[in-house]
Amino acid sequence: MTEAQPQSSAQTPGAGIVRAILSRASTPTAPALVGPGCGVTTYGDLDTQTARIASALKRCGVRPGDRVAVVVQKSTDAFMLALGILRAGAILVPLNTAYTSADVARFLSDAEPSLVVSDPKHAEAATAASDGARRRVETLDASGGGSWAGLVHDALPLESDPDLHGQSPAVLLYTSGTTGPAKGALLTHGNLAHQARALMLAWSIRPSDVVLHALPLFHAHGLLIATLPALWAGASLMFRYGFDADDAISCLPSATCFMGVPFYYARLAANRRLSASVTSAIRLFVSGSAPLPAVVRDRILAQTGHVIADRYGMTETLIIAANRPDGHLRVGSVGVAVEDVEIRITDIAGHAPVPVGTTGMVEVRGPNVCSGYWRNPDATRSAFRSDGFFVTGDVGHLDADGFLWLTGRAKDIIIYCGLNIHPGEVEAHLAELYGVSESAVFGVPHPEFGEAVVAAVVPEPGSRLVPHVVRGELVGRLADYKVPKRVAVIEALPRNAMGKVDKGVLRERYARLFTPGPDRAPPAGPGDSR
Repeated sequence: MTEAQPQSSAQTPGAGIVRAILSRASTPTAPALVGPGCGVTTYGDLDTQTARIASALKRCGVRPGDRVAVVVQKSTDAFMLALGILRAGAILVPLNTAYTSADVARFLSDAEPSLVVSDPKHAEAATAASDGARRRVETLDASGGGSWAGLVHDALPLESDPDLHGQSPAVLLYTSGTTGPAKGALLTHGNLAHQARALMLAWSIRPSDVVLHALPLFHAHGLLIATLPALWAGASLMFRYGFDADDAISCLPSATCFMGVPFYYARLAANRRLSASVTSAIRLFVSGSAPLPAVVRDRILAQTGHVIADRYGMTETLIIAANRPDGHLRVGSVGVAVEDVEIRITDIAGHAPVPVGTTGMVEVRGPNVCSGYWRNPDATRSAFRSDGFFVTGDVGHLDADGFLWLTGRAKDIIIYCGLNIHPGEVEAHLAELYGVSESAVFGVPHPEFGEAVVAAVVPEPGSRLVPHVVRGELVGRLADYKVPKRVAVIEALPRNAMGKVDKGVLRERYARLFTPGPDRAPPAGPGDSR
């Protein structure tokens, strides 16, 4: 059986996550948030402001368990609002401001919030999607203005926090939807408290740390993973309202930790200002949300001397495994199970546990796993085994030391003449080729082989990639059946609202590539060549 056992048996705090964080603060004058143009927000300020927000929510008729949707630009006020919603016992529903009005309307229809706090851009759509009598819409812009700011200003701090416990619902996060319609994962206060403590321990976060935060606040990475462990430790968050490589490099000397996505690190690596001296105060670089290309990791190492620590998580589970700065780190692996989390690998077809080192389905169980999908019992039942393990849909293996190595998504496995091909292996070799910025490997129907391997590659700026040359470079590096039958050079990979590569779009675009007949050629994307 391939299974990583939990790291300890620590108990999840019973109070709500915000109350638990505040009770741990060593001094109210310690800085909690530092952002551009807003000075310093201390832990005492955080206490007072979230109590005011909770009171304003109560005056708006919001009760514990009610949903509050937030569609606003990142700001210190936006983050305070999120914490205030949690403190009030309501369920936070963060939505991406890049969504269309139709997207917002669809999510509001599903979540049925009693209150929507929206930026002016989406206020009209939020109002149109509301029934008026049951859903209130307030506004909050990036500078802190709007009707919501007035309500908070006039509110007195909440006299007493609601009675919350580990199973109290906290956040409704919609999945990225790469495998179909987005589903709402319902995370509890216990899930959040577990992650705050487990990641603080895994990454050795302490009160003296300053976490440079350039991530958005509408998904788990920026909203929860990069913030809660720091606040749990009494550390500081250096808020930037968006990511810009030059701005980040200017901030790095004042930070000790930086958490980003591969795109951020690629932009940093391409910036000539990045150096060992600029990053001398940094003790931890963490990458997540998508696989980090080896070429980017190598460039960061060469320029700064730092090894980026990968970690692995999902909307439904938050962080499952992580590399650690204490030497518990293996390049290419996503690390070991975090505290109290169990990981096992099972046979994809039969669901039985497989031996150590064998590739199969990654399953996870622990206090990090969501309570289920919002109003979707069928999806919830299909996602969990009878013994409580959650089926991630990811493929990988555990080594003898408990390190998890991911191969890709189960749905992305290509079956060529009955043989399984893992796209991640092909993508790793493509990343080593000169001039290749990034790639996506996927399967499309083939009348003879069942599925054929196709690679979409994006050239580095100033580089010119020739499809048959790229394909030829892979011959000898890979087994013949793994070499892509066709290579497409495109300007950019399609991504969903979360920034993840959407291979479904590519599979659809090239679905008829090998179909006999005059209409077999796929519709060409921008800059597409074959």
